[in-house]
Amino acid sequence: MVDRGRRTAREFFLLALFAAALLLISAHANAATLVRVSVKAPDHVRIWTAPPLTAAQQRPANFHFSEAAAPDAPMSVTAVTPQSDGSVLLTVDTTVRASERYRLVIDDPPLARDVAPSRLALLLAVFLSSALIQNFVFTRYLGLCIFFGVSKKTDTAVGMGVTFTAVMVFTAMFSWAVDSFVLRPLHLEFLQVLVFIGAVACVVQFLDTMLKKTHPVLHRGFGVYLMLITTNCIILAVPLLNAQAHATFGEALALALGSGLGFALALFLMSCARERLELARVPKAFTGLPIAFALAGLFALAFMGFSGLDFFR
Repeated sequence: MVDRGRRTAREFFLLALFAAALLLISAHANAATLVRVSVKAPDHVRIWTAPPLTAAQQRPANFHFSEAAAPDAPMSVTAVTPQSDGSVLLTVDTTVRASERYRLVIDDPPLARDVAPSRLALLLAVFLSSALIQNFVFTRYLGLCIFFGVSKKTDTAVGMGVTFTAVMVFTAMFSWAVDSFVLRPLHLEFLQVLVFIGAVACVVQFLDTMLKKTHPVLHRGFGVYLMLITTNCIILAVPLLNAQAHATFGEALALALGSGLGFALALFLMSCARERLELARVPKAFTGLPIAFALAGLFALAFMGFSGLDFFR
């Protein structure tokens, strides 16, 4: 009799547990989810939910859209337009950008989500922006000592561009690792400049020794400018920008690679133009650096045409 009672209690417990699991699965299946949020410049936000929102839920007051840094100051949603695929299109009264971070909250059903730009698009934007839109030479006017000193010959310019890009990538990633895992955890951010200069100096000294042994002609072509990479404005600016923005590994690599290739592109374009100038009749007062500065100004005007490009549209 006792065994039968225990068996009955065990069966009842298993049945109750099975029923509770079925209820949980059913509740999870019927729960609304926010599938996707897409920011459409200049003033639209598109939302996909499962299941789609009903007509009663498609009210402007049901949505709260704000910047991630200011969630307590939501933007005003002026219109909600249903789409043919079941999504809804929100119209806000403020300009929005797909490259920024936002916060979306829906009252009915209760849903919330952080809206961040695509990682791949963000890395591509950082790379192209540092190489073209915000070129360190033609838009920020940094690294001009090496730029004017090595851009007389195309061969030397290409060699310096490759060398500079390699130094940029190695030093930027080493500096990022030291800053992320040593300086910031130990609250030693005031040593950033000193540590970054030391990292650059070590890499440049290694390249100087290697080029002297393997490519002595290219080493003589670089001259003193190879050692000037140690205190180059660009090669110090990139680690500092990464540290200031608390960049991730991918963002730091994209900025370093884009900056190095942008500097190499500037050297190559300038060297091609200066070689052509050797065959031109330049007034005596403009020979040498004056005409080189004029050329740099024209290239800077040309690169201004890239300003305003948005890779998230």
